[in-house]
Amino acid sequence: MATWSHLGFQDSASPLMEQLIFFHDHAMVILIVITSLVAYLMTSILFNVLTNRFLLENQTIEMIWTILPAVILVIIALPSLRLLYLLDEVNSPSLTIKTVGHQWYWSYEYSDFVQVEFDSYMTATDYSKEFEYRLLDVDNRMVVPMDTQIRVLVTAADVIHSWTVPALGVKADAIPGRLNQVSFVVSRPGLYFGQCSEICGANHSFMPIVIESVSTNSFLSWVMASSED
Repeated sequence: MATWSHLGFQDSASPLMEQLIFFHDHAMVILIVITSLVAYLMTSILFNVLTNRFLLENQTIEMIWTILPAVILVIIALPSLRLLYLLDEVNSPSLTIKTVGHQWYWSYEYSDFVQVEFDSYMTATDYSKEFEYRLLDVDNRMVVPMDTQIRVLVTAADVIHSWTVPALGVKADAIPGRLNQVSFVVSRPGLYFGQCSEICGANHSFMPIVIESVSTNSFLSWVMASSED
C-alpha cells in the first residue's frame, strides 16, 4: 500500500501490474533521453554565438528529425498495444466474483459457491489499536486464493462507481445496468487495498476495498465457514 511521501507505484502483486511498471519505466527512459537532448541543444543555441551554415538548409538532418520521432513512437506504441490486449484477456478463470457498488459500500457474490455473498463496509477508526489503516479497512474482506486466475464482474446498484486496486493493476467502472469484467492473478499472500475511484456522492471517500490473498486450502476453509454462516 502507499505510504507517506511515496511518489512511485505500489509494489506489484500481480503479473499485469509488473508489466505496467515495466512499460512505465520503458517510456520514462525514452522521455528522459529526449528531454536531456532537447535541453542540451537549447542551451547550446542560447550560449553559442557560432552559426553552422550546413544546418541552415540540410536535407539529411531534416530526414533524420522527421523519421526518428516516428521510430520512437513505434517503439513506445508496440509494447503499449501488447499490454492493452493482455489487460483485456480473460484466460479460463477458476473463480468468478461479482462486485456491486452501492452508496457507499461494496457487495461481493461468489457465484461458484452456494450462499457466499456479503456486504463490505468501512470500519470505524479505533485509535487505541496500533495496527489499523484509517479509512482503508473493512469489516468483510474479499478473500481470494493466490496463484489462481480470478474474474471479477463489476456493476453498480445506484450511481457510477469504480472498483480499483492499484497493487493488482486493475480498475473497472461500476455502471448501473452494465457488467464490466477484469481478470487478475495474485502472486503472493497479503492484504491489498483500494478505493472507489469515481466521485459517487457525499461519502465517496469512505468505501474502501480490501483483498485478502490466501492459500487455496485457507480459501476453501473460509468458503465452507461462510456457507455455514
